Amino acid sequence: MQENSNQQFEEKLKRVIETIDVANVLTVPLTDSINNILEVSSASINSEEASVLIRDGDNGDLRFLCAIGQVADQLIGLKVPAGKGIAGFVFSSGQPMTISDAVQEESFYDEVDKQTGFSTQMILATPLQYEGNIIGVLEYVNRVGEPPYEPFTPEEMDNAAIYAEAIASLVNAYESAKIFQELGDKMLTSNELLTHTELRDWLQNLRDTNDHKEMIDLAVLVRELALRGNVERKLCKEILESILNYSDNNTDIKYSSL
Repeated sequence: MQENSNQQFEEKLKRVIETIDVANVLTVPLTDSINNILEVSSASINSEEASVLIRDGDNGDLRFLCAIGQVADQLIGLKVPAGKGIAGFVFSSGQPMTISDAVQEESFYDEVDKQTGFSTQMILATPLQYEGNIIGVLEYVNRVGEPPYEPFTPEEMDNAAIYAEAIASLVNAYESAKIFQELGDKMLTSNELLTHTELRDWLQNLRDTNDHKEMIDLAVLVRELALRGNVERKLCKEILESILNYSDNNTDIKYSSL
């Protein structure tokens, strides 16, 4: 009995590790892309710091997902309670907002500055919207250089909204990919090993867009094939590479004919 229990635990741990690996493969390129947009957009807006906050749970709390600037590493993972601060207002209202003097703004949430040691002087915040839903907030803080700073302009607010649209798509994909991390937690806490069918059923019940459901469902299928053995892994890889080559060739033909 003990031997069977150990084998089951080892099998569960193996599957959890594989699930986490898949989650990392899917999420890391997305956060890297978000950071790249933050770099480009903050330079165009002449802002010193930029960050992306996403919803954290069902109560309206926000969490820093990505950030660039002096205290970027300290920001990642910090939470802003529901309705607090400029980000909380923008998230709940769906309206962009700028402030030129954070200290004098009653709704300013200074706990983040207290935890990071940063001094927020001014903010431009705009909502991240995907398919009509607010899924986060894009923020730009301060200008490059020394205060006093010039206020953010209406044109810069419009530009921020354009960047927010691109970032929102990446955030939505990131949240979809995080399903695998939730799956890892479920597998760790479950008393029984989840079968391939159970995995697919669990994924089908999640709230998400169809395209990302299909993306993750495909990843589960590839993972299941990879568990079958070396021959199956090699065959799966060859088939996927053939599909990509076919797609690339057709794309080249399509654009050359335009």
